[in-house]
Amino acid sequence: MKPSIKNSLFAFSLPIFLLGACGGGSGQSASGTASNSTGSAAKQTAAATKVDLQTPDFVADSAYHYVAQQVAFGPRVPNTPAHLACADYLAAKLRDFGAEVIVQEAEVRAFDNTRLQIRNIVGQFQPEKSNRIMLYAHWDSRPFADYDPDPARRNEAIDGANDGASGVGVLLEIARQLGQHPTHPGIDIIFFDAEDYGQPDHLDLPYQPDTWALGSQYWGKTPHKRDYYARFGILLDMVGAPNAQFYREQYSLQMAPRLVDHIWGIAGELGYGNQFNYNKGGMIVDDHVYVYQHRQIPSVNIIQYEPASATSFGHYWHTHNDTMDNIDKGTLKAVGQTVLEVIYREK
Repeated sequence: MKPSIKNSLFAFSLPIFLLGACGGGSGQSASGTASNSTGSAAKQTAAATKVDLQTPDFVADSAYHYVAQQVAFGPRVPNTPAHLACADYLAAKLRDFGAEVIVQEAEVRAFDNTRLQIRNIVGQFQPEKSNRIMLYAHWDSRPFADYDPDPARRNEAIDGANDGASGVGVLLEIARQLGQHPTHPGIDIIFFDAEDYGQPDHLDLPYQPDTWALGSQYWGKTPHKRDYYARFGILLDMVGAPNAQFYREQYSLQMAPRLVDHIWGIAGELGYGNQFNYNKGGMIVDDHVYVYQHRQIPSVNIIQYEPASATSFGHYWHTHNDTMDNIDKGTLKAVGQTVLEVIYREK
């Protein structure tokens, strides 16, 4: 995970042209306004002729199982056997669901100059289509327990059930549905590595920029396909906790304000308005920031936010309490069904 609003304001700033960007629905230009060009009009006409698709039911039991399977490997920290075993599992599941899978292997440098062997795992559904949507999450777990109440255990890796496995579990269930019920646009599901290997807060170290989200930084500069682009992206991070609240994250509001409103509106329609809070959340340096910085793909981060917390996240965040005890099927359902509804409405 990455800094909250308390220190991210000094850690990262998006280019000012983000304010005009939007990843909204069909027929919108990159500036978020309707385009009058002939090409755009033709695309709108083609979209109007496509039939409405029925959104499948998101099975929370299935997503919960996928979360538990990841946690069962142990902490998924780069350069460990558990990390390799889980990577193989994730790639195999995507293939089982009908995706064309690309495993992007790379070496990146951590904040302490450790050489990390990472894997970004890409599952492509209907890869022949140029009209694409990107869904993503990080699959690694934190090598430190920065905020654990026991100082003696802060240098030990955590399970990362919510922070890591929950977003991937939701996306695996979405992948299962995509294999059975195709969408109009092509969908890319990407599991980014080394997101949570950022500079630890419990050590007295001088600040370094860009130590988080190493996998998405690498992918942004070297995507799995040359000149890759998607109309918009949705990032899932910490989406499994009981009673989780998903505020409107502020970098998302900068780069894709209409998409934020669209997603939160759909959540309300589906009865998940209590979980999807319309108040503004933090400014979170997460994978979506680097996806936009390097690929100009506007994205929305659906991420748990607790404004009353000292960390802005759950009390178990970056502790050894981030276990399956903090995974709730109702929360997985709210997020997963909302995202399914978003992508099945797209033409």
